[in-house]
This record gives sequence, structure tokens and C-alpha cells, in this order.
Amino acid sequence: VQLQAFGGGLVQAGDSLRLSCAASGRTFSNSFMGWFRQAPGKERDFVAGINGVGGVGGSTHYKDSVKGRFTISRDNAKNTVYLQMNSLKPEDTAVYYCAARTIFNTGLVTSPDGYNYWGQGTLVTVSS
Repeated sequence: VQLQAFGGGLVQAGDSLRLSCAASGRTFSNSFMGWFRQAPGKERDFVAGINGVGGVGGSTHYKDSVKGRFTISRDNAKNTVYLQMNSLKPEDTAVYYCAARTIFNTGLVTSPDGYNYWGQGTLVTVSS
């Protein structure tokens, strides 16, 4: 099982980026998927999450500071999750990680403990 995140880069404040997370090794269409970020010297922090196709499939969750600017989506046919980031701010600078949780994980979706699989991270740098 592998998650590969890509799409990061250096942008200016106000710009947009779209991160992608491609999964391989198994299908994650039923899995809750999340994006986290970790700035230097800080803990890994929840950014956004999206439910799988079961239950309230496709429903989304966001960190307050990114609501209205970031949008998480998924393409189950491609086993890929996206994070569209608009109106980027310098405080959004971090390494962004995608993650997936199994149905057996009872941890909070806003906590890293709530996920079983992690991508390698992609760096987003927003200059002022």
C-alpha cells in the first residue's frame, strides 16, 4: 500500500496550488482520506478530510483556518484525492501529507492517530 503526494511548490501569497495524492496497492474508495500539514518545529496538523463512498459518502471536513480557501475532493476511479488550495497565505507554508484510515481505526479523523497509511509529504512554501 502506497500513498504518493505531489503538487507542492513555491508560490506567492494569494496564489493557488492543487495537491494530489495517488494511492496504490488497494482501493481507498470506502476509506476516509485526509490531508495534514507540518510546519518546521510544529506538530502535524489536520487540514481537511473527506469520507468514503459509504455512509455520508463524500462529506468533507476542514480546519477552521482553511475553510473557504481549501477544497478537498476525490476521484475514486483514479484512487486519488486532491487538495485545491486558493488564496494561499505565508502561514500555510508546511509539508503537506495525505493519509488514509481503515474502517477499524477508531481514532479521531483530526488526529494523526486516526490514520493507518501516510504519503511521503510534499512541500508548500508561500512567500509574502
